[in-house]
Amino acid sequence: MAFVVTDNCILCKYTDCVAVCPADAFYEGPNFLVISPDDCIDCDLCPVECPAGAIYQEDEVPADQQEFIELNAELAKHWPRITEVKPPLEQAEKWDGVADKIQYLETQSDD
Repeated sequence: MAFVVTDNCILCKYTDCVAVCPADAFYEGPNFLVISPDDCIDCDLCPVECPAGAIYQEDEVPADQQEFIELNAELAKHWPRITEVKPPLEQAEKWDGVADKIQYLETQSDD
C-alpha cells in the first residue's frame, strides 16, 4: 500500500517530504506533488514531514479525497521525478488549509 498526496498540496507544493523519501517516489507537477504507488515502499516518513498535512496512507485518505489515489498513480507516470528539496510555491502559506483546491490543479506545464 502506498502513501497519497491530497488536495492541500495543490498551490503549496512544499517539498520537505521529498528529502526523507528513501525510494525517490515523488513526482513533480506545476503546482502539486504526487507519489507513485509503484515506487512507494510504505515507510511512513513523508506524512510527518509534510507541513501541509497533505499526505495519507492509501487506506486512510479522507472520503472526500478518494480521487487523489488514482490521480497520484496516473500523474506519476507523466511527471518528472523530484529528489531534492525546492522552495514552496510563492503563495504557499496563503493556500495552506484552503479546501477544495482540485479545481486549481495544473497537470501540464505551459512549455
